[in-house]
Amino acid sequence: MPRKSSNKAKSQRRRERALLQKVHLNAAGIDIGANAHWVAVPEDRDASPVRSFGVFTRDLVALCDWLKSCQVETIAMESTGVYWIPLYQMLERKGFEVRLVNAHHVKNVPGRKTDVKDCQWLQQLHTFGMLAGSFRPEAQMCVVRSYLRLRDTLSKDCNSLVQRMQKALTEMNVQIHRVISDITGVTGMSILRAILAGERDCLKLAQLKHPQIKSSAQDIAKALDGDYCQEHLFALGTALEFYDSYQLKIMACDRHV
Repeated sequence: MPRKSSNKAKSQRRRERALLQKVHLNAAGIDIGANAHWVAVPEDRDASPVRSFGVFTRDLVALCDWLKSCQVETIAMESTGVYWIPLYQMLERKGFEVRLVNAHHVKNVPGRKTDVKDCQWLQQLHTFGMLAGSFRPEAQMCVVRSYLRLRDTLSKDCNSLVQRMQKALTEMNVQIHRVISDITGVTGMSILRAILAGERDCLKLAQLKHPQIKSSAQDIAKALDGDYCQEHLFALGTALEFYDSYQLKIMACDRHV
């Protein structure tokens, strides 16, 4: 009885596969890798329907040309790290319909043979319309997103530079953070630049405070009475110089956006 049940199940699966209709006749599958991309096209399009291409630009151009010669129109590829991005962009510019699929979803589809390469499996699934593409914004939105992501990275780097400035001030026992909540504000930056320019008179430095600062000039002067060591001043100046540079790049990102 168990053997008959097994045979019946296999027969049912064969009937189900026979009912599947090919949705994308000119489909290809690409297995993205860090050092090579494996590509599969329909078996009747080339004597070697599975090929490997390198990751250099000339290799990607050759890959696109081969797909054109095989009359491929639509392509499925897995979103592996960031390695897919250059090829994806080139394929789109060449006029291919590119479908980015989630690797987890592909692994959950049953029926794969052990001797089938990843690119062949992608090609087969895509041919039968069994792959749903991941969301990919329009090209212009991708450009904006790239600038915004860079801006976010620069902002995080700026936070690290502010911490380095605070460390240098603390090592000189300049307790400005106790009287001014944000050293990157108008008052804080004015005082830091004056210190780096050579000013050591605490009362003169305290007079640089903005009217909205609640702390008195006397309290600020007390906080600025520190041990101004040359090595810590150098560290402070280096961090501030990088901070200014990063702020310029952040403003440049805003202009591009």
